[in-house]
Amino acid sequence: DLAVVLDAAGKTVVVVETVGVGQDEVDIVRTADVSIVVLVPGAGDDVQALKAGIMEIADIYVVNKADRDGADRMVTSIESNLALQVYGDGEWRPPIVRTEATTGKGVAELLLTVDAFRQHTASHRAERLAARQEYRLRELLARRFLTHVESQVLAPGEFGQIVGRIARREIDPYTAAAGLLARALGTREGTR
Repeated sequence: DLAVVLDAAGKTVVVVETVGVGQDEVDIVRTADVSIVVLVPGAGDDVQALKAGIMEIADIYVVNKADRDGADRMVTSIESNLALQVYGDGEWRPPIVRTEATTGKGVAELLLTVDAFRQHTASHRAERLAARQEYRLRELLARRFLTHVESQVLAPGEFGQIVGRIARREIDPYTAAAGLLARALGTREGTR
């Protein structure tokens, strides 16, 4: 994982850029200290952001190319969505920063906003880090356990056969998972 490598190399700031709107962007929230969603007017980003649920992951919104037609409409759209959410006293409400990357306009404001977010969340930084590390450990454990089941417990092709049985509704996924867990642990139906 790139962030781990750069962190181990002593880098204090690591920027991870993702493209598009999908699971990778949602997963990055579990890795990053600050999640910035950059939207561009006229690229259909406003519709994509609303459809994909990316509105829930941003700590800061950036409308880049803010000098283009549609920038005001995009800011209004983001504001409308933020207005639908309830923020408690002292809770961070994601701000919207307008930038123009080609001229640098708004970049200083963006950096100040990142600093403001980090100061606002400083008292919870250790908790956020622990939550990220817990998620990462669970993800690694699940992936390695599945690899173990596929390579050491099941016969070649058996996993696909079980998936086929689930698709044909011969067995439900919960029962299949309990059975696989039982086989992997050498217990009856996944219980001890």
